[in-house]
Amino acid sequence: MSLFKRSSETIGGTPVESAEAARHRRHLIEELTFEVVPMKSLADAALALPAGAQVSVTCSPNKGIGETQRITESLVAEGFNAIPHLSARMVRDRAHTRELAMWCRSLGISTAFVVGGDARESGAYRGAVEFLGDLLEADHGLGTIGVTAYPDGHAFLSDQQMHAALRAKQQMLADAGLGGYCSTQMCFDPGTIATWLRSEREKGLTLPVHLGLAGVVDKAKLLTLGVRLGIGQSLSYLRKNRSAVTKLLAGPAYDPNELLIPLSDDLQACGVTGLHVFTFNQVAATDTWRRSQG
Repeated sequence: MSLFKRSSETIGGTPVESAEAARHRRHLIEELTFEVVPMKSLADAALALPAGAQVSVTCSPNKGIGETQRITESLVAEGFNAIPHLSARMVRDRAHTRELAMWCRSLGISTAFVVGGDARESGAYRGAVEFLGDLLEADHGLGTIGVTAYPDGHAFLSDQQMHAALRAKQQMLADAGLGGYCSTQMCFDPGTIATWLRSEREKGLTLPVHLGLAGVVDKAKLLTLGVRLGIGQSLSYLRKNRSAVTKLLAGPAYDPNELLIPLSDDLQACGVTGLHVFTFNQVAATDTWRRSQG
């Protein structure tokens, strides 16, 4: 028997939340993390961020870690809680890892997000596990490190490889005495996410989970930018399901509650403690939505 409740019940096909689950969902929305991308639209996006917001800064394969560092420094100077993505495949060697660790400490960064990355040619590290090991040995000053998780699968890794990597990262963070969490890649299928959450918890995942989801984004832009920014695998569910594509494209903008409400009970039961929102730099629309949910 599963340790967790099923996703929210439905009436006439419409998901219905319990009052407790709805309160938890609204709390997650209020405290969400805005992900921003190093593109020309970032300047306007930054102006739309609410004061003191938690902001995750991606690492572009084209612009590199240096640009992520520059943006992070600017956000910190403006009073935001910036979380830089450290892309393992873009790190040159162990000396570069130590430089990044010193940079985190000098800037007072409390949280970093470690990813394998999409760079075609890697430096010293082929993936996140190896890089994380060296980062943890360096003088980083971090209190929390986030790592990736893939409910909808990975383009190059098997489910078994992803499961093993996530467990390895969980153990490494525990051994280092650091706080950690895993943040899921974007997925549009609540059933896939719920199944993954329950399965991973039952198999020993203890890290808090941050659910990755699209913000309030123009739907056509969501599909085109999703491929352009290297998250095409996250859209695989849509490519395989025409009915899902039709539903997604109905209306001008994606509403994150299309995913959150069907998952409402699972969010609470399976230890989802945060939302990592892919804004594609359309921050203003997502923040307007966030404020409307209170």
